[in-house]
Amino acid sequence: MIYLQLFITFFKIGLFGFGGGAAMLSLIQFEVVEHYGWITASEFTNMVAISQITPGPIGINCATYAGYLATGNAFGSAIATFALVLPSFIIMMLLIAFMAKKKDNKYIDSVMRILRPVVIGLIAAAALLLITEETFGAGYRDWTAWLIFIAAFIVTKWLKLSPILMILSAAVVGLIIY
Repeated sequence: MIYLQLFITFFKIGLFGFGGGAAMLSLIQFEVVEHYGWITASEFTNMVAISQITPGPIGINCATYAGYLATGNAFGSAIATFALVLPSFIIMMLLIAFMAKKKDNKYIDSVMRILRPVVIGLIAAAALLLITEETFGAGYRDWTAWLIFIAAFIVTKWLKLSPILMILSAAVVGLIIY
């Protein structure tokens, strides 16, 4: 039964996760933490951190990790991962065929213009969901975590530091401080 629930849940996330993996985080968090309780909020935070630093798209990495945590085996990981990517594969094949026929349609352009701010909102929601007591301490008072967060934002946004160098730097700082 859990495998069917995993498939349906991650198929639904894959179907409605417009904007890529980061935009899917709020959907994944709702389903696996709040709705089904397969993992805790703390495990979700760790899952996102590990998924962010491992190779591959964060949404797929999270699905793989969540599938494993929910079932305790690799089959659960495979089901969740397959279910997450299946809607995208189906939709892309249909869209490729459709867009090839309707390249310059004003209605399609209108829909795309509307979807852009929705995707930004979903990514912002995912970021806000990660601002938790598990991440920033009881009462959100871990000022070191806030300083690391702000520094990472500034360095990524304005100094355009390589994400790989940013991750390695943050790991070293975390080892030294914590």
